[in-house]
Amino acid sequence: MSDVHKISRIPVVPRLLDVICRTTGMGFSAIARVTEDQWITCATKDMISLGLKPGDELKVETTLCNEVREQREPIVIDNVSEDPQYYCHATPALYGFQSYISVPIFRKNGDFFGTLCAIDPMPAKVKTEEVMETFMLFADLISFHLEAIEQLEISSDKLSEEQENAELREEFIAILGHDLRNPLATARMSAEILLKVSDKEIITRHASMVKSTSYRMEGMIENLLDFARSRMGNGIRLKKDADIEVLGKALQQIIREIRIISPNRVIETDIELEKPFPCDTGRIGQLFSNLLGNADKHGNPEFPIKVKVRSNNQGFFLSVTNKGNKIPEEHLKNLFEPYYQGAEGSRKGLGLGLYIASEIAKVHGGKIEVSSTDEETCFTFRCK
Repeated sequence: MSDVHKISRIPVVPRLLDVICRTTGMGFSAIARVTEDQWITCATKDMISLGLKPGDELKVETTLCNEVREQREPIVIDNVSEDPQYYCHATPALYGFQSYISVPIFRKNGDFFGTLCAIDPMPAKVKTEEVMETFMLFADLISFHLEAIEQLEISSDKLSEEQENAELREEFIAILGHDLRNPLATARMSAEILLKVSDKEIITRHASMVKSTSYRMEGMIENLLDFARSRMGNGIRLKKDADIEVLGKALQQIIREIRIISPNRVIETDIELEKPFPCDTGRIGQLFSNLLGNADKHGNPEFPIKVKVRSNNQGFFLSVTNKGNKIPEEHLKNLFEPYYQGAEGSRKGLGLGLYIASEIAKVHGGKIEVSSTDEETCFTFRCK
């Protein structure tokens, strides 16, 4: 944004320049951007037809504002013809003024910006304490507004950059998800075809392995993408509905998928959905899949996994319990942290499943808790 445009965005400038002309009796007042090699008009009040408009330039070496920049001090002249310092100066003769005042405008960091000035072809009484205080106050006011506008500009640029980065992140995540899911879907479809057309034991065994592996990989992809969204994008998004029948079918589908992955695993279910639960069904299914998959991987395969789900006047409740080794107390507090793997060598995967499940619980206004004893480990999701 140009300096001229910045000054034009300060709403008090026109009134300020008008007050200067009326209180001093001078016919022209202006705010100028002054550098080592430029003098540019930013705003004017012109009642003497001097002809300078915002954006116009003067040769900086022909102006007294250049001396104000060099000295960093105001210049005030009541009557050029009677002033011992300026009566024979080239600038008053060049621009035809007798009275003159110019005070420096500094940025808040101390850098010189330009000047607040006024001139008139006739003498004027400007070398007074009241006029000087007015000019200095106005210069500080301009500096304050200039700083605010520049900070707003910086914030706006950062916001635009963040929005652009967010769009790029979302696009990257979408492309990544698409590119990962496509070959996975092809592998699963091929496995399903083999299972349908072949009765050879070796083919069906390996096809079943490919199919079960594809479900496990799909879960890992979903966790990875959600982790990327939570850290790089706008977090986990919800599409809520309250269809209890759809939720029940989603939970049963997760159980079927785990049984495909682990056909010998016994899963005991106790599901009673009496009251609609406003939720993102897909996300609750993902939470359940992560908890159930976790129990399948780490529970004792000789004992069943117990699933209990309730939706009633007390809220929504989902628990997954498995037999297995007790989780040490020092590990419990870190279970829901990303990448956490527990004791070395005790876990496989990215360590994102429980973290994502916990994040899904949070965005639904609930929480996942875990209890672990020598007999069993239980993960519980509650939401009122």
